Amino acid sequence: MGFKKKKNQPKENVAEISEDIAEKKEVDKNTETEEKNAGTAENKGMEKNTEKDTEAEGSDSREKADSGDDALKSEKKNKKKDKKKKRSGEKSDTDEQEPERDTEQDSGKTKGKTGKKNKKRRKKKDKKPEEVNIVKELLSLIIYIGIVVLLCFIIINFVGCRSRVDGESMMPTLNDKDNLWVDKLSYTFGDPKRFDVIIFNYNEDTTYVKRIIGLPGESVRIDKDGKIYINDRLLVEDYGKEKIGANNLGRASQPVLLGKDEYFVLGDNRNNSSDSRWADVGNVQREDIVGKVVLRIYPFKDIGFVK
Repeated sequence: MGFKKKKNQPKENVAEISEDIAEKKEVDKNTETEEKNAGTAENKGMEKNTEKDTEAEGSDSREKADSGDDALKSEKKNKKKDKKKKRSGEKSDTDEQEPERDTEQDSGKTKGKTGKKNKKRRKKKDKKPEEVNIVKELLSLIIYIGIVVLLCFIIINFVGCRSRVDGESMMPTLNDKDNLWVDKLSYTFGDPKRFDVIIFNYNEDTTYVKRIIGLPGESVRIDKDGKIYINDRLLVEDYGKEKIGANNLGRASQPVLLGKDEYFVLGDNRNNSSDSRWADVGNVQREDIVGKVVLRIYPFKDIGFVK
C-alpha cells in the first residue's frame, strides 16, 4: 500500500505545475491584450487630439477671415454713411432727430396751409395784371396798325405807287394793261430829265403816261417831215414808233415856248397819242407830275425796267 502512494504523488505535482503554467499563460495573454488595448486607446487619443488641433486651427483661420470680411464690410458701410451725410448736409443717424422731424412736419403742414392761402390771394391779385396786360396788348396792336397805315401813306404819297396803262399811246415801249411801278422819291430830290417816262395828272380823275421831250425854258417845234427841233436844233432820238404825220403836228408846227416849270411831252406812238401837241393837254406843269415810271411789274413775262 505504501508503494502505491509513492507512485500517485508525482502525478499530482505535474497536474499542479501544468495548471500554474496555464494560469501564467492566461495572465500573460490578458496583460498583452490590456497593453494592446491601452496602445490603441492612446493612439486613438492622439488622433483625436490632432483632429481637435486641426479643427481649432481651421476655426481660428475662419474666425480671422470672418473678422477681416466684417472689417471690410464695416468700412464700406462707414464710407456709404459718410457719402450720405455729405449729400444730405451731414445728417446724423441718432434718435434725437426724430422729434425735430416731427416738428418739421408740423411746421411743413402749417406752411402748406399758409401757402394755400397765399396762393389764393395771389390769384386774386393776378387777375388785375391780366386785365392790364390785355389792355396793353390792344394798345400795342393799335399802335402797330397805325404804324403800318402811316408807312403805307408815306410810301404811296412820297415813295412810289402802282399804275396801269390804259390805251396804246406808248407803244411799243408800253402796252395796254401793263402794270407799272412809279417812283415818286426821285423827283422829290431832283428834277425830271429828257426822255424820262412820267405819270402826270391830266385832271382830278385821270393820269397820263408820256415821255418828256422838252424841258423848262426851251422851245419845241416839229417840221413837216416829223422831225423834232429843240431851240432850232434837231433832236436825235429813236423812241417813236413811226414818223410823225403832217396831220399830227398840232400846235407844235410852230415853236412852243416852255415856262419855268413846264415840260413838253409826247407818246411813243406819235400818230396815236394825246399829248402836248394838242391844246387839251398842253404843257405839263411840274406840280402835276406824279413820278417816274421805272419798272413794269406785270405781265410777268415782260417784267423789267422801263427805258
